[in-house]
Amino acid sequence: MKEIEREEFYIGYLPQAPRTQGRLIRKLCFALLGIVVAVALLLIFGLQKLPLSVFEFGQHRQFTGVVQARPYPTLLVRDGNSLTQYLLVAEGKHGADVAKFDGKPVTLKGSRIYRDGLTMVEVVRDSVQVMNDVIVTSLPTNDLGTFTLVGEIVDSKCYLGVMNPGNTKPHRECAALCISGGIPPMFIARDLVGNKVALQLVSANGTAVNQEVLAMVAEPIEITGQVVQEGEQLIFKADPKTYRRK
Repeated sequence: MKEIEREEFYIGYLPQAPRTQGRLIRKLCFALLGIVVAVALLLIFGLQKLPLSVFEFGQHRQFTGVVQARPYPTLLVRDGNSLTQYLLVAEGKHGADVAKFDGKPVTLKGSRIYRDGLTMVEVVRDSVQVMNDVIVTSLPTNDLGTFTLVGEIVDSKCYLGVMNPGNTKPHRECAALCISGGIPPMFIARDLVGNKVALQLVSANGTAVNQEVLAMVAEPIEITGQVVQEGEQLIFKADPKTYRRK
């Protein structure tokens, strides 16, 4: 007489599952574990690493130095025996309105925004006060020569720390709004070993170029111009009419 095949059936309150079902569950667990590990490795190594950029939102510090309103608002600060230059911006997507303080020693309050050795200060509204006892000399400049660089135009505020990442095409509309509002435009290129280099964009005569570069924000651009080092900042002097899309 032929034996009747018994179908294995798992009862939840029993201490052990049937042998066939147990093997199947173990295989599924190992497969799921492998998928989880693969996804984790993809997230760690496959995605773009975000840069170390910081916006000290809501943390107001006091800064003392001399305002330079052109080509873009900056504050020249003496730190011990060295001089430091901070870009100045207003809250939101606006440049700092400090023209009336040009060349004057001031104290102001603001939040730091920084990345890769470059620092910006978001100035608290109505916090700028004229001082009488601040003595700061100008930063030394060094003409590094003429270069042809390929890169991307970004708004410096988002790139330095307010947004992360603050560049590439998904950020185009925000960058254009910031630059049109007075935020200094920056050119992000790469050096000979592939490291990113941030250069402040000005005209061949050293004037602001906010409105002239709006149509080329967040696109691959080739620029030929004069590079000048001023403190920690690199200044890229070129006529916007000579910019070339790549």
